Amino acid sequence: MHRPFLSILTRRSLCAGAALGWALGSAPAAFAQANYPSRPIMMVVPQAAGGTNDIVGRVVAQKLAEKLGGSAVVENKPGAGGNIGTQAVAKAPKDGYTLLMTISSSQAINPALYKAPGFDPVADFQPISLVGAVPNVLLAHPSFPAKTVPELLALAKSKPGQLQYASAGNGTLNHLLGEMLNQMSGVELQHVPYKGVAPALNDVLGGQLPLLFGSLPSTLAHIKSGKLRALAVSSPQRSPVLPDVPALGEFVPGYSGTLWIGLFAPAGVPKEVMDRLQDGMRQAMADKDMRDKLEAQGVELAGTATKPVTPDEFAALLKQDIAKWARIVKTSGATIN
Repeated sequence: MHRPFLSILTRRSLCAGAALGWALGSAPAAFAQANYPSRPIMMVVPQAAGGTNDIVGRVVAQKLAEKLGGSAVVENKPGAGGNIGTQAVAKAPKDGYTLLMTISSSQAINPALYKAPGFDPVADFQPISLVGAVPNVLLAHPSFPAKTVPELLALAKSKPGQLQYASAGNGTLNHLLGEMLNQMSGVELQHVPYKGVAPALNDVLGGQLPLLFGSLPSTLAHIKSGKLRALAVSSPQRSPVLPDVPALGEFVPGYSGTLWIGLFAPAGVPKEVMDRLQDGMRQAMADKDMRDKLEAQGVELAGTATKPVTPDEFAALLKQDIAKWARIVKTSGATIN
């Protein structure tokens, strides 16, 4: 039986109208993507101002905005070891105007440390660019009697549980670096957690506690001024910024723990915008001015100016570190509800 001509015409008209409506409705979105960025990009740093991530984030934000022909602002959203700011970006609009500049301790350690961190480090984010890595430095107040790592280990073994080291909180990287040292060297340093790196650093500067693992960028000025003594760096090799300071692995074979810094977008950002962001970061990572500024802060940049680490390689590193730190967190027994 033939369908009435009017019925067919009506159905075709409705389909055509729907297609036209879709095209008109999608035009503003397509136009917005083609003109990205048309307003300031907000780069969320889930740690307090003055820390490593904040220092690096502000340099990167300025250079990325320059390469994209737009502007960017850094917003610090600290709390819960980085979970507050990370959650905010995971739930932000998927338009490329809210990005996450974060560190491995938040993105790779927190999922094992917190029972409910409020985000999935892999499923909720898309990698844009790995910026680089920074070693932590094992620091001592100038009055501390041990002036070298062998002297520290000998003193710690003679006074088990009596030597204290400060950290930014339970499960933070500078806590776990101390736990690794305990496990790998057979000493028993006592962990004293603080609510953030700033109060921990202040108490070590004031001599209330003798020891701290602190990131190189946030402590370099204190090392150079003599307010803190650098005993060793946590990276596998010595840092070019502190060539006279040994690596802990020189005394404790196999010891290694660095902090990487990278830029993410929330999952679901349109491909055209992600392409723009990733290309902008490739240009920024090749920029000599930015590289010089970050290297001067002790950042060991990822890749080279002509061959940066790809987003896929960054994604693989994240998954690898999630597995690595999960094992260390489990062994340490650290957990946060």
